[in-house]
Amino acid sequence: MLPYARPTITEAEIREVEECLRSGWLATGPRTQRFEEALAAYTGTSHCVATSSGTAALHLALLAAGVGPGDEVITTPMTWVSTANVVLHIGAVPVFADVEHATLNIDTERVEAQITAKTRAIMPVHYAGLPCDEDPLLGLCRDRGIALVEDAAHALGASYKGRPIGSIGDATMFSFHPAKNLTTGEGGALVTNDPDLAAHARRLRYHGIDQSPENRFGGRGPASYDVVEAGFKYNISDLQSAIGLHQLAKLDERNQRRGELAGLYRQQLAGVEHAEPMGDAPYTYDHAWHMMVVRADTDVLSLDRDGLVQALRDRGVGAGVHFVPLHLQTLYRNRARDEDLPVATDAHRRILTLPLFPDMRDEDVAFVVGALRDVIDGCIRRT
Repeated sequence: MLPYARPTITEAEIREVEECLRSGWLATGPRTQRFEEALAAYTGTSHCVATSSGTAALHLALLAAGVGPGDEVITTPMTWVSTANVVLHIGAVPVFADVEHATLNIDTERVEAQITAKTRAIMPVHYAGLPCDEDPLLGLCRDRGIALVEDAAHALGASYKGRPIGSIGDATMFSFHPAKNLTTGEGGALVTNDPDLAAHARRLRYHGIDQSPENRFGGRGPASYDVVEAGFKYNISDLQSAIGLHQLAKLDERNQRRGELAGLYRQQLAGVEHAEPMGDAPYTYDHAWHMMVVRADTDVLSLDRDGLVQALRDRGVGAGVHFVPLHLQTLYRNRARDEDLPVATDAHRRILTLPLFPDMRDEDVAFVVGALRDVIDGCIRRT
């Protein structure tokens, strides 16, 4: 089976993890500090708070941005469930705005229509690694005193009009799950240019204590401490950061390879009837190519989307679904109607994810596209 994603781990990461194990400092410490500094520099930001997961980073970002019980957060239904779950965790209300047909990124006009007096944050997702249209969203936020908190789980290394993703909104989350462009096994990070937001997130990351464990146990701060608010256990370990340091050093190279593979996909999919890759955006951007998502014309096929995915898996192609829109999940069914989110609802019937990771060969793309062509040709309804 050719998986839809596979992490690239080299001897450099393995050696760094071994050195970390031998150092005796396994939890949050000097390697995490180096990783945070490197990631802040890479994203053009002043502060980075590395966390145990992308979900944790998003949770901290909302809390540190001042979102609380009864507030509304506008976000997209085309995302992994944690994007909305963290809104519920803080007692706020997720409000879904529909997406653009071509990119499946959040539609700015739909966002504006959803803003109320209770709106405290807008939380876009850069779907599959293509940056959403940031300037209109930022304008909406600045005009109304709303926070722009970005879910950039797919978009590390992407840019919008020459600006790195992470440097634009009030706070931005990245995920380091094994399927992501950079992995630490599990992990995530929040980046921001706001020193107060960063300090608050850093305190919440570790139990609400007024100083970090690396300062306390590294001899840079007093042994005593004070708990000033009820925080969480969201810190990342030095073992994870050891991997991240070398992953970050290779990120641009690996993203470039993702782009090359995506280009091959697009060329070869041009010869496949009833399937097309996601479209482009009209503004200048650099795509991170986290996922290769295609839209199938299931109206003319005898297989539905799930049937297409299974048929590809039967042929050794690890296709997937990203994502089942949130308003179709049991937890969120009462928060939006299908007719209020027509683009996302229709996309659910058609989209599937094809394998894409840096270690794929050119011939792997040909194999996947050939399998997709065979499946579609075999299930076209003949009249």
